[in-house]
Amino acid sequence: MSQNTSSRKIHFISIGGSVMHNLAIALHQKGYIVTGSDDEIYEPSVSRLAKHNLLPAETGWFPGKITADLESVILGMHAREDNPELKKAQELGIKVYSYPEYIFEQSVDKQRVVIAGSHGKTTITSMILHVLNFNKRVFNYLVGAQVEGFENMVKLSDDAPVIVIEGDEYFTSPLDRTPKFMHYQPHMALISGIAWDHYNVFPTWESYVKQFELLADSIPKAGAIVFDQTDDMLDVIGQKERADVVSIPYEAHPYKIENGNTFLITTDQGDVPLLVFGEHNMKNISGAKAICERLGITDEAFYTAIQSFKGASKRMELLGSNDTVNIYRDFAHAPSKVEATTAAVKAQFPDRKLIACAELHTFSSLNKTFLKQYRRKMNAADIAIVYYNPLTVEHKRLEPITETDIREAFKREDLNVFTDSKKLYDFLEKQEWKDTNLLLMSSGTFGELDTKSLVEKIIK
Repeated sequence: MSQNTSSRKIHFISIGGSVMHNLAIALHQKGYIVTGSDDEIYEPSVSRLAKHNLLPAETGWFPGKITADLESVILGMHAREDNPELKKAQELGIKVYSYPEYIFEQSVDKQRVVIAGSHGKTTITSMILHVLNFNKRVFNYLVGAQVEGFENMVKLSDDAPVIVIEGDEYFTSPLDRTPKFMHYQPHMALISGIAWDHYNVFPTWESYVKQFELLADSIPKAGAIVFDQTDDMLDVIGQKERADVVSIPYEAHPYKIENGNTFLITTDQGDVPLLVFGEHNMKNISGAKAICERLGITDEAFYTAIQSFKGASKRMELLGSNDTVNIYRDFAHAPSKVEATTAAVKAQFPDRKLIACAELHTFSSLNKTFLKQYRRKMNAADIAIVYYNPLTVEHKRLEPITETDIREAFKREDLNVFTDSKKLYDFLEKQEWKDTNLLLMSSGTFGELDTKSLVEKIIK
């Protein structure tokens, strides 16, 4: 790629997406001339694009923005095939990339590391970035959440020898039904666990698992596949003979819990204190360590750095606490995540009662056929609550579900089911909070629940 970036013009169709707006900012910082459009943009994309003068003046699609002097167009997942800007770009013969294809173009001469899996990939990627950053390494990255110490979620520079990419298994763009992670052509891939949680994209478990098998099979000679050996499916994929590809299995790092604090047990560094907890995070640490080792980070350097890792944004975030209560919010919404997060909080504070609350609001979680995947997933909670909004079900044009359906699916007679966020608020406020933790799990907002005032009332 030519070194003169100032004359390079790139246009983003659907610039508001979480990765798309970060990629736009990264290219702008590299000196490219960046423009974009979208039909709806939400926070934090609005503020972040505005800060760099990249926010479109008005929402909507404007074929007039597509001019012959554009070097390329980057097409986001949320645009449709009949998008007027896309049509114009095709008519003018301008090169159209999906963002995974573009990231590959920008990192074709670098060592590419891809972190994949149904759960844990954002956290493992964040751990690796934290450790590399702590050890002052030069690297590029793409990660799906805000990480402390990093202003942007994407970095592309010419001097970095390596790029660490969080890669997902979903379709690349409206024009391309290949999983995104296949475009990165990784030299090294980590797969953290397979749990089928996107019924609308992959209608069967087999079709879902197949994507990860394709990724593993694509690793080049002298490459490496790192995988969670406690996952039965992954063990099958990971142990498969592949000529000249190193296979690196991992499991949860040995650890102990003392007075609500977690320590890694190591032979040479003694007990290493952590800020994150939960069996799933001990697996994440092992996976991150295996990758860092192959990137030349010593054990000592890894253990020193990991002590200050606070977790990725919205992952087991502490909203408030006092001497006997901790309140956490977690992005968990898929069945496997709900189970792992609930179990982690209970194991960390075995002497405290746990009130766990999960919101169902994704397409899969509100699907009657899929609901039974939640069976017994909240059993670690002393009081289990499920919230959903019947309007969301209607909006997604799904078959209506009842409280009985949900109790039946979760296989828990004493499950508390709410469809009204005000009633949920009142129920939580009335609980006896001494020696009790609260866990709120959702990628949504519990129907605009006023969590700030709830937290204040509980901990005062």
